[in-house]
Amino acid sequence: MTGLPPLFPAEGLGEGMLVALASMPNPAGDAFTARFEQDLTQAFASCHAVAVSSGTTALHAALSAVGVGPGDEVLVPALTVVMTAAPVVQLGATPVFVDSDPDTLDLDYADAAAKVTARTKAIVPVHLWGRMGDPASLRAFAAERGLTIVEDAAQAAGTSRAGVTAGTVGAAGCFSMKDGKILWSGEGGFVLTDDPALAAHARAFRSHWLQPPPGSRPQERLALNGRLAEPLAALAQANLRRFQALLKRRRAQTTYLLHALEGAPGLTPLQPATDETWNHYAPLLHIGLPNPRAFAEYLAQLGVPSSTGAFRLVPCDTRPMFASGDRTPCRGAAQILDRTLALVLTERDDEAVFDRYAAVITREAVAWRE
Repeated sequence: MTGLPPLFPAEGLGEGMLVALASMPNPAGDAFTARFEQDLTQAFASCHAVAVSSGTTALHAALSAVGVGPGDEVLVPALTVVMTAAPVVQLGATPVFVDSDPDTLDLDYADAAAKVTARTKAIVPVHLWGRMGDPASLRAFAAERGLTIVEDAAQAAGTSRAGVTAGTVGAAGCFSMKDGKILWSGEGGFVLTDDPALAAHARAFRSHWLQPPPGSRPQERLALNGRLAEPLAALAQANLRRFQALLKRRRAQTTYLLHALEGAPGLTPLQPATDETWNHYAPLLHIGLPNPRAFAEYLAQLGVPSSTGAFRLVPCDTRPMFASGDRTPCRGAAQILDRTLALVLTERDDEAVFDRYAAVITREAVAWRE
């Protein structure tokens, strides 16, 4: 088994942060943010990038920019975290939860079609665990129904499918830079778009509408404080310079751990689509053991973190704020989450960590009887 590429030294990551700190306090400071945005457009081949305080803020700004508001409906996969749906609600719209196909992890388009109404404004595909659905199917579905696509690509930096990069399928792509993401700054996010009007709206929206887009006046409408702090922008820029190295390491980490688990009974790696270049955000295995969710939760108690075991991820439509007795549950999403071991990695995890994970998982899979 080949080892991992070396961890990039972190000593230089703070240099830009120190420069940013030396210029503070400066309420109008945005030099590092502007440079980071320019670097993002080059790295992701997008015309515009808008840096914000979180992935949730990125979705909030982008959905506002495409006109989502009170009375609208937005199609959202149930196979996601609550942070995807929260901005829809905060804009006064209603998230309508759509099921997913357990065989592909892609949207269940038959279910989505049945849930489109005259009020449906947009669709928010979610590239959970860095896995990307078919962009051609998504574009065709949205175009036929006049829907705007705003991608939740929070975990998908570096993924592409059929030559289409995650975050560039529709009107806007929204990313998170929370620590643990491949491209990280502790907290933060960004919006990618080729639409200058959308970018201008997002920039105004992140800063209380103080810098309005053309045709608008300062503070003409309510917005929010969603700016990326300058020290974090400097850190994000430093990590963007080593993004390809970080991506290479994550792919090697996931490959290493999946290889180490080849002898674990009842666990089968989930393979990406043949035309998908996956960023390997998380090692994904189908759990073919009895009571699979309990197995993932038990592993978490033993120090092996996963989406369902450590973070208790459930279909978003079952969360208390969204659950409704008259709504048919999204059973495909539930099946995917219940039967998928999505292991949580960070760039600092090394061979020793993965060897321990593999030993624990294999031992417990052999002994599992629940």
